[in-house]
Amino acid sequence: MTEERVSRIERETGETNISLDLAIDGTGKGTIHTQVPFLTHMLELFKKHGFFDLTVEGKGDVEVDDHHLTEDIGICLGRALREALLDKAGIKRYGSFSLPMDETLVTVAVDLSDRPHLEWRADLPASKVGTFDTENVHEFFWKLALEARMNLHIVVHHGTNTHHIIEAIFKATARALDEATQIDPRIQGIMSTKGSL
Repeated sequence: MTEERVSRIERETGETNISLDLAIDGTGKGTIHTQVPFLTHMLELFKKHGFFDLTVEGKGDVEVDDHHLTEDIGICLGRALREALLDKAGIKRYGSFSLPMDETLVTVAVDLSDRPHLEWRADLPASKVGTFDTENVHEFFWKLALEARMNLHIVVHHGTNTHHIIEAIFKATARALDEATQIDPRIQGIMSTKGSL
């Protein structure tokens, strides 16, 4: 019987308290509860478009700002992804997706290589979307890439609406990860001539 690709991460600090459950081979189910409404919305989109079952309960010092909770959820999601991939045997490893959203076009490419890197080519025109500081988007994806130990390239080709740009980034990342995490029956062992990732 194939081992389930699931993970549960719990993180409690003086700034945040987070529990996160991830199933890679899901259908987009789960509930997201954070104290950052815009981030909650983005994570809902992420699980839906990546076909990940994802449940997040996150609380933090949002009376200060949204930074700590946003960053720590990125950390937890990255760790969960890395754990749930087990030894990475049979996965495609690479994935990319170009996603249009009205005037915006975003491409995201990933390599689940065990080499963390974020290439961020994204200009966010507005500093806030509602009450959310948009600089936290970079922080989220950098921590996601770091903890998942993956190459993550995010390129915004064009776009003027900051909400559209961020939404397209989350959706395209989900789609790229859905592709990269898929099991390909043609792959024997690890998708690397080195024999490990």
